[in-house]
Formats: sequence, C-alpha cells, structure tokens
Amino acid sequence: MTAVMPGTRDGARAASGAAVPAAPGAWSLPEARWACAATALFLAGLAARLGGGPAWLWWALFLACYAAGGWEPGLAGLRALREKTLDVDLLMVAAAIGAAAVGQVLDGGLLIVIFATSGALEAVATHQTERAVRGLLDLAPDTAVRVGADGTEETVDATSLDAGDMILVRPGERVAADGRVTAGASDVDQATITGEPLPAPKEPGDDVFAGTLNGSGALTVRVGSSPADFVIARIVAMVGEASATKARTQLFIEKVEQRYSLGMVTATAALFAIPLLLGNPFQASLLRAMTFMIVASPCAVVLATMPPLLAAMASAGRHGVLVKSAVVMEEAGTAGVVAFDKTGTLTEGLPRLAEIRVLPGAGQGEQEILALAAAAENPSEHPLARAVVTAARDAGVPVTAAAGFAARPGHGVRAVVDGRTVEIGRPARLPGGAADAAVADLEADGQTAAVVTVDGTPAAVLGIADRMRPAAADAVTRITALTGASPVLLTGDNERAARKLADQAGIGDVRAGLLPEAKVTAVRELEAAGRKVLLAGDGINDAPALAAASTGAAMGRAGSALALDAADLVIMRDDLDAIPGVIALSRRARRVVTANLWIAALIIGGLVSVDLAGHLPLPLGVLGHEGSTVIVGLNGLRLLRANVWSRGRA
Repeated sequence: MTAVMPGTRDGARAASGAAVPAAPGAWSLPEARWACAATALFLAGLAARLGGGPAWLWWALFLACYAAGGWEPGLAGLRALREKTLDVDLLMVAAAIGAAAVGQVLDGGLLIVIFATSGALEAVATHQTERAVRGLLDLAPDTAVRVGADGTEETVDATSLDAGDMILVRPGERVAADGRVTAGASDVDQATITGEPLPAPKEPGDDVFAGTLNGSGALTVRVGSSPADFVIARIVAMVGEASATKARTQLFIEKVEQRYSLGMVTATAALFAIPLLLGNPFQASLLRAMTFMIVASPCAVVLATMPPLLAAMASAGRHGVLVKSAVVMEEAGTAGVVAFDKTGTLTEGLPRLAEIRVLPGAGQGEQEILALAAAAENPSEHPLARAVVTAARDAGVPVTAAAGFAARPGHGVRAVVDGRTVEIGRPARLPGGAADAAVADLEADGQTAAVVTVDGTPAAVLGIADRMRPAAADAVTRITALTGASPVLLTGDNERAARKLADQAGIGDVRAGLLPEAKVTAVRELEAAGRKVLLAGDGINDAPALAAASTGAAMGRAGSALALDAADLVIMRDDLDAIPGVIALSRRARRVVTANLWIAALIIGGLVSVDLAGHLPLPLGVLGHEGSTVIVGLNGLRLLRANVWSRGRA
C-alpha cells in the first residue's frame, strides 16, 4: 500500500485536510480487468466444450484464457527467476501449459483462473485501503482563521500554521489544528480521535485535536505543533506504516513453494536428461518426464488449500462476516487473544438515557421530569439532548414546545416549559446541593450525569450511558473458551466508564484513555508476549491498531470507512457472536486443509513412485492426477454445509 506520510506533500495535506485526489475505482486496476477477462474466457470455453461445440472453438477460448490470466503471474515468475528464486507462479503457469500439451487444457485453465483471481483480490484490497486512508484527509479543514496579536482575523491555508499561532474555531466548524483552548467554551465531538460517545466539554486549558467537530460555542485555540505532527496526520501515517511493516502472512502452501518448485523442476529435468544421455529414445524420455511433471504438479496441493478456505469464507459470509482473503481465513484461527474497542464495538455507540434520579423536594415525578427535560432539550442538536428526547418518545411522554430556548456552550441549555424555567447542564455548572450524592453515584457507575433544575431548584439528575450490546457477555465467554485467554478492552474512553463496561462483559484486562498510537503499542505488547491478536474495532481511531493486529475485525454497520478497509474481516451485522464463530470456523478449515494436504501428498507420492519405477502410462498418470484433484476439492467443499457454522460456535 502507498502510505501518505508526514513530511511529504501529501503528508502536509494530510495534516491540513487539503483534498488529495481520490483514487479511481477497482476496475482501473489491470489485475482486476485481466482476472475478469480470464474468468469470462474460461466460462465461455467450458460452455462450448460441454455444449458440444467444435474443438477448435473451445481450445481457442481456453488458450485465450491462458494468455489473459497467465501473462502477469508468468512475468512475475520470470522476474523472480532473474533474481535466482523460483516461485509457484511460474510453476503454475508451466503446469498449466504442460496440462494443455497433453490435452488437459480445461485443468490448466482452471489453475490460471484461480491464480489470476487471487492476485486481483490482493490488488483490490490494497487499493481500497489506500483510498480509505486518502478519504481520512478530508476530516480536517483546508483553511483556518488565524487571529493576529491585534485581534485581526485572517483566513490562511491550514498547512501554513505554526506552533504558537492563535486560531478561531466557530460553532459547527472542524478544528483545524491540534492545540490548547485559550478562550471560549464549547462541546467538541472528538469520537474520531478518542472514540468517546459524547462530545467533550472544552474550556480554557483543555486540549483539542485537528479534524474534531466543534459544537455550539466559539473557541480560540493556540496551535501546539506543526501540521505534520497533528494526531490525525499520525493516524494516516500509522495505518500506512502498520500495513507496510506487518510481516506478510502466507498460506501454508506458500511457505514451502520454493523447495517444492525447485525439487519438481530439477526432477523433471533429470528424468528427461539422464535417460536421454544413457541412450533412451527422445520421445520416450520426453513422455516420461511429462508424465512426472503432470503427476507431481501442485494442482492437487493448491486445490487442497484453496477450496476449503474459499468454502469457509462463503460460509462466514452467509452468517454476516466478510472475510477479505483466504490468508485471513486461515490466520483468524491462530488468534491467541481477542482485544475489543469499547464505543461502537462492545457498546452500541449511541448515548441513551439510562436513569433518572428524582431529588427530594422536587415536587415532580419521574415522568413529569422527563417531559420537562425533553421539551427543554428538543431544540438542541447535542447527543445528550437527543438521548433525552428519544427516551421520552419511547416512553410515550409527550414532548411539548418550549419557549426562550438558549444553549450555553460548556454549561447546558435553558428553556421555559409550561411557564417553568428548566435548565439542564453539567453538575459543576449548576447549583448541586442534594444533587451531589446522586451525581457521584451515577458517575461512579460509568454514566454521564446532567442536573435538571426547575425554577432554580435542583429537581433530578439524569444518567446518560452507552448501552452494551446484548451479545457482548456471551461473546466474551465463548472467546475465552476458544482461546484460553480472557479478552482485553482497549479504549480511548475514561477509566471509570471502561471498568464499568468491562465488569458487565466479563473482561478483566482494561486499558483506558488510549490515543490511536497507544492502541497500536498495546497490540504490539500483546503480540510480543507470544499471542496473536484479533482486534475488533469500529472507529477511525481504531484503524492503526486494526492494521497492526494479526487479524483486524471491523464492525460493518457502525464502522468508519477507514476502519472497514484497514480490517481483515468485517462483521456486517455488528453481531459480536460472529467473532468466536469465525475463529472456530477458521480452525475447522485449517484441519480440512491439513487433511487435504496429506491426501494429496499420498496420492502424488504414489504416482511419482510408480512413474520413477518406469511403469506409469501417461493416461493413467493423468487419471490419478485428476482423481486426487477431485477428492481434495470435494473434501474442501464440505465446509459449505449449513451446520459448519453452528458447530463452530458450539
């Protein structure tokens, strides 16, 4: 993947939010176009052959398939050969050509299509990740309002900001730079950086981040660093670096391809040359060598690996899990520990009214308090206000019109409802008195507290919380049983809220208050301890850690575009039970692959032994070769059965 790095032109634009030209679609990739062409030609040739068409027609179509899908892996293999390495790409092309030479042109075409499609999928995945990283750059604004020493305002390119500059952030604008608030008060939505579900109140002395969204107040911010060092620029860089430095994961068969390729080529050449030098006829020597190449070619070995993994991918897809490649399907089962993000992953990511504590002397009941609070909050766009109004409507409480609505940034809202003045705001900004104990109790429970006053008298304390997903506790139990290790919670949220959720879900290891780079560090520490990590997350702030983990899993509905593309698999329905399901399915697929490899090895070994003894006719060799291919292929397809997934979750 081409990472956009700080210090370069695109890196500077990353820090400022200047638009980087969007990457074209996947169809622009030559690998995708050639793979589609090869597949179409193969299907046309297959139809012509099965339909009784003339031999010259389906031969021509299959050979065109060879050319469309085989030229790129063949060229890659020749380049590797120039560097004194022999890879399976060249071997597969040679095997396909050899199959055509002995009349098995359909088998060769199938190998070509498998390899062309695999290369295209890898290219598309890389392309999509790069496009998502570029899309992140639009979060930060192109320009900023710089405030001079004399108070004059000047609109400047955000990339020109220097540490120490003063900028003005108006209501509803995105913050243009990392820095510290020097004047003003507002609530800032910084979920893209920290993952917190509610906007954070900001006042003088508080830090803000580039790309976060300002609320209803104006802020004056002192820029704290250069654009290349902004947190959002570092997120872009970390995603690229993690993808580039993460060791390339290989299928099992790829790990032995060098030795197998060299051994097969050497043996084929020897079987041709040695008998010829000893005086055997040319045609007999060539036929024997060709027979050996056919029976020893890795067709059955490749099909021993790919069909089970592709079938497992299809089975996972039917249950709402998009696995991006066969490599991911194989590796997911090696996870030794699972790490979760909090907001949007273990929780639903939407603040909800969890509790109403009516205070002594309020003179109103819970329903009346809810009606007054909802009416006062209804004109507000704040997520806390939306939670209160939604709770009222869900409870069937009428939301009446309020008069004199006013939102005070950093304080709360005020409105007149049915002739009574209602204020809702932060506990520190409203007279507490009897509310103090209720506030402390709710905050100790991991909730965000807001005090409701009616005509100046504290009437109730509202507890706002992000609700845990219903399947979270069950998923944690299943994962612990599968991996032998309790999951870990990695979150940018505060320690108190994180601990409360972890207790509910049954998670013991909690690491809170983590910025994106700290999540990456935590993942690397877990892997350094000897366990491969499967990380589940959803936000932009999770993307670097998703890329760094052995397997990254993104929540499909709640996930940001960058998280979806940085991840290796996507949980399309946000069902946490899918995580232990896909781990178990991967392990089952690995067992089928191992069994297939033993079957292929035994059949190939038997055929090679007979051929070396000089008693294997070419037609019988082809029949044995095709038989082994069919056996391992059908065995792999067993993973398409409906009960495979249910067994995996048992």
